[in-house]
Amino acid sequence: MSDPQVSPDVLLVHGFGTSFAATWRHNGWVDLLADAGREVIGVDLLGHGTAPKPTDPEAYRDLENHVLATLPNVPVDAVAFSAGAMTVLWLAAHHPERFRRIVVAGVGANLFERDTARGQAIANAVLTGTAHDPELRYFADLPEVGGADPDARAALAAFMSRPDHRTFTPKLLAGVTVPVLVVLGDRDFAGPADPLVDALPDGTRCNLRGVDHFATPKDFGFLDAALSFLDAQPL
Repeated sequence: MSDPQVSPDVLLVHGFGTSFAATWRHNGWVDLLADAGREVIGVDLLGHGTAPKPTDPEAYRDLENHVLATLPNVPVDAVAFSAGAMTVLWLAAHHPERFRRIVVAGVGANLFERDTARGQAIANAVLTGTAHDPELRYFADLPEVGGADPDARAALAAFMSRPDHRTFTPKLLAGVTVPVLVVLGDRDFAGPADPLVDALPDGTRCNLRGVDHFATPKDFGFLDAALSFLDAQPL
């Protein structure tokens, strides 16, 4: 086990419709962290990758517990993207003692905005595999090109239709007492980053020039900023 004071394990949590392998392993994160002497905790969100794929939205009510169960009894670092970032921030707000430092990407002002119609549109695109809107087209194609099982459309749609009891507010995020780096591309629809950074007790922003939401996980600026923030530069 890594010494939590020197080199804690690093939890990696992907975004919607992809997987640990597609987001982190294929983009070089796992190898770079290994070069820095860091152990990785690779998680597939419920309904994704190698995780169970229930098709009842109710099964996803407490999806954060699936991630929490993977954590050791000592604090970890975490890097998380989009839906994974929401999951990690929710956990850190309720269990800050489980984390040392956190890097989130692909989230910003969107955390405080509830757009149930958009969420349902994404769920429908994923379920049917069809969409005319370019952004929705991306989600419609995810089960086939994003590393998820092509037969998992119903599970991903259920994930998007899960009971939504997660309301992010500055009061909730005040419970995230560990340092957090918020990485956001200047072309990311999740922005701006300011409301999220301002709500965090110890938040720092990193802007990625010319980067949109979907290109973020493979962006070298994101990699460099995250590894530096976690003191995880190659040995």
